[in-house]
Amino acid sequence: MSKKCEERFYEIYQRDAEGVSFCPYRICPIGAHSDHNLGKITGLAINKGIHIAYRPKKNGVIEMASLQFPKRAQWHIHSVPKFKENDWADYLRGATWALEKHHTLNVGLCGVIEGSLPIGGLSSSAAVILAFLSALCKVNGIHLTAQQMIDTAFDAEKNYVGVSVGTLDQSCEVLGKKDHLLYLDTRDNSYELIPTSPVMKPYKIAIFFSGLEHSLAGSKYNMRVDELRSGVYALQAYAGLPYGKFNEANARNVPREIYDAYKDRLPIPWAKRCEHWYTEFERVEKGAEAWRRGDIEEYGRLSFESGWSSIHNWESGAPEQIRLYEIMRETKGIYGGRFSGAGFKGCCMALIDPAYVESIEESVTSKYLGSFPELTGKYSFHLCESANGTER
Repeated sequence: MSKKCEERFYEIYQRDAEGVSFCPYRICPIGAHSDHNLGKITGLAINKGIHIAYRPKKNGVIEMASLQFPKRAQWHIHSVPKFKENDWADYLRGATWALEKHHTLNVGLCGVIEGSLPIGGLSSSAAVILAFLSALCKVNGIHLTAQQMIDTAFDAEKNYVGVSVGTLDQSCEVLGKKDHLLYLDTRDNSYELIPTSPVMKPYKIAIFFSGLEHSLAGSKYNMRVDELRSGVYALQAYAGLPYGKFNEANARNVPREIYDAYKDRLPIPWAKRCEHWYTEFERVEKGAEAWRRGDIEEYGRLSFESGWSSIHNWESGAPEQIRLYEIMRETKGIYGGRFSGAGFKGCCMALIDPAYVESIEESVTSKYLGSFPELTGKYSFHLCESANGTER
């Protein structure tokens, strides 16, 4: 069955696309807001994501259209704008810029992008970069390792687009494996794919899209990361530890005992950001062990805890998302869940018992739209499963 992006490609160019690249979205039930300070994460790639229909262009021009945005974007592989242009195509320009640093590009491409879920909270920015990288590498005969894909996508988003991300999103979307939980240490990129235990109760992944569109770059995301780093920087000073540049201060390098000893000296916002980071680190380790045992109920409980900490310690979440999270907590058949993504708009994700799909959808939808009737037609429910990561 052809994708909408393939149909739109034919409408624009009167020729069929030569290839379709795909990158899955991801969820991170435990491990949020920690990768930028070298924490540990757990995550799953899901069977919805970004498709790009494309053909090579021998003249080196890149011409991209999106089904989600009206304006087409164009640039040349050897003359990517030095600075972002503050539109949807910045992520793709950044990917071109990051790839060309280490590889010779000779061929451009024309393409049409399609996202299979609403934008916000499922790492669509990383997914669009990776799907585009996959296409650009293919037309140029470039073969990247999994880690090179992750690093190139990270470089594009952090150093070109300017978002203080870690490598959580890219790692889940590249390394993900169907029916396995990715357990990743972002300090050294070591990871384990923990298989779903035969004794685990059945589960599916529910996505509740709040109806609010989401932008990391325009949110308070970067400020929260700076507040955490400020707390860590101060803890190093209080403890008499050596410290260097501010942007090199890192929670992973400051033991929990030092935080416990000096946290009362920190300004409250800094202390809260640190509290989230240290407790999330512990939740990830417990969550990985619960998954290994096949205990999805305990894993889900820890995911709910993670969501609570995101609201109260990381202080993220629009009122609509907070309400969604509260509804999820009181809904039968939901093992656990939290905001997905940075949690300033976007969606919530949940691990659910498949036997309760209909009642969960009905109950959450009616309670949520009862609170926010103006989001009728914008809110949506989606049922997903785990999936393999992007093709390289």
